[in-house]
Amino acid sequence: MAELNGRPADADALRALGLTNYGHFTTMRVEDGRVRGLELHLERLARDCRTVFGVELDLERVRGYARRAVAGHGGALVVRVTVFDPDLDLGRPAAPASPQVLVTHRPAAAWPLPPLRARTVPYVRDTPRVKHVGLFGALHARRTAQLAGFDDALFTGEGELVSEGGTWNAGFVDADGTVVWPEAEVLPGVTQALLQRSGEHRTAPITATEARGMAAAFATNTAFGVRAVSGIDDASLPPEHPVLAALRARYLALPGEPL
Repeated sequence: MAELNGRPADADALRALGLTNYGHFTTMRVEDGRVRGLELHLERLARDCRTVFGVELDLERVRGYARRAVAGHGGALVVRVTVFDPDLDLGRPAAPASPQVLVTHRPAAAWPLPPLRARTVPYVRDTPRVKHVGLFGALHARRTAQLAGFDDALFTGEGELVSEGGTWNAGFVDADGTVVWPEAEVLPGVTQALLQRSGEHRTAPITATEARGMAAAFATNTAFGVRAVSGIDDASLPPEHPVLAALRARYLALPGEPL
């Protein structure tokens, strides 16, 4: 079910989103009506709405629409809140906007997911710090990796510096057991931010060669939490490193906020 401003979404509004492909979103894992990092998800929506549309977003209204959408649904859900303007004019995108709130959901996968193997693919997302709906480049990179026999893409930029995955933040564990995040223009992930708050870490430029030589690697996003990366290109990495187990336990222990 897709709900636009708390009511079933009509085909015209969804057609407008599909044809213009201009908007932004956040994706949350809802368990028993609670969300880890809800405050960060709402901050993202407000920040991106100012960037994409130049207006303030009513966050209490957003929460109300999300609560309505999940009411009566048991188990864990992945809820996506998309903000877009059905009346956006392709010829005049700078005109005053009236963004609307679309809420969709699906059953969440059981944790933990199996480790993934990533292939480095040269790609830098448009406006990388905004979680926007323009997913063509990321999905094309993912498709390229999968056609080569991998599960997903790990993006690289200038100087073969790694940045992020198709829909996830990349993290690494160095030889000293320290968590290292790539120093690059990436989407600030909610799961990443929660882990950074709860433990020691550092940020540094990481080349693809250095990434392949790390003690361990992992992916983070709201849908799957902390997921091991068992290989990058032709290099294998240990999926059961103790630091990864500690990261998973730390994340799972975080209390969710009521939606």
